[in-house]
Amino acid sequence: MALSSSFNAIVSVFLCAVALSIVAVSGRPATFLEDFRVTWADSHVRQLDGGRGIQLVLDQFSGCGFASKRQYLFGKVSMKIKLVPGDSAGTVTAFYMNSDTDTIRDELDFEFLGNRSGQPYTVQTNIYAHGKGDREQRVNLWFDPAADFHTYSIMWSHKLIIFAVDDNPIRVYKNNEAKGIPFPKQQPMGVYSTLWEADDWATRGGLEKIDWKKAPFYAYYKDFDIEGCPVPGPANCASNPNNWWEGPAYQALSPAQAKSYQWVRANHMIYDYCTDKSRYPQTPPECAAENL
Repeated sequence: MALSSSFNAIVSVFLCAVALSIVAVSGRPATFLEDFRVTWADSHVRQLDGGRGIQLVLDQFSGCGFASKRQYLFGKVSMKIKLVPGDSAGTVTAFYMNSDTDTIRDELDFEFLGNRSGQPYTVQTNIYAHGKGDREQRVNLWFDPAADFHTYSIMWSHKLIIFAVDDNPIRVYKNNEAKGIPFPKQQPMGVYSTLWEADDWATRGGLEKIDWKKAPFYAYYKDFDIEGCPVPGPANCASNPNNWWEGPAYQALSPAQAKSYQWVRANHMIYDYCTDKSRYPQTPPECAAENL
């Protein structure tokens, strides 16, 4: 009986430790509504497969959007998205993190810019740190993102931000605060997504307008995954060196990731603010940090 009691006590301690670790770092929800809420045009956000997936709708009356119920500080967020098919010119499907503050906003953006049929789909990334943005890069995707689901993710640690497509890095932003370059690390951010009309700039700089005869436009989402520190939450979560994203393996790209990253930049990047001399006659100081 004494041995059994000791064993049960050990099991109880173990289960408590597991429970605490689950509280400290949020993980993948079973359904959309566990972690997210509709923020815009409820009638245009439709749940699928028992809430494990959703459909966003854009028509002449409205776009739509959703947001996480909580904010997070560091970690990784990813979603599988199937973008608007066919003639999607003038539409923008956005997936981003935002601090929801006005003057010193932090934000990490994926913006998928619709196309005329037969043209490549472009993804624009942008970073706001301490209120400063205008750091756009654009990559033409090397596959048809409307034919099937693909995984888009943002990994955010104290040292590094990585935007990835199917685990292939397409954008890297390093913490270079030692050189006076701002890096988002003080403000928690929520997770957002929207589908909206932006034909004044989205496709070929606004030359290609949205064709409302093709409406409604649909984008699909599933496998919502947030692995980060919820705020409010345990006080030591964001600064805990034992969090996986603070480990040595996540402070720089692996050799395989670096090779993939260079391939994307060499073959699929079509715009980089770092080399836009008309906007920035003097190269922005953070650009050297992005070119690994």
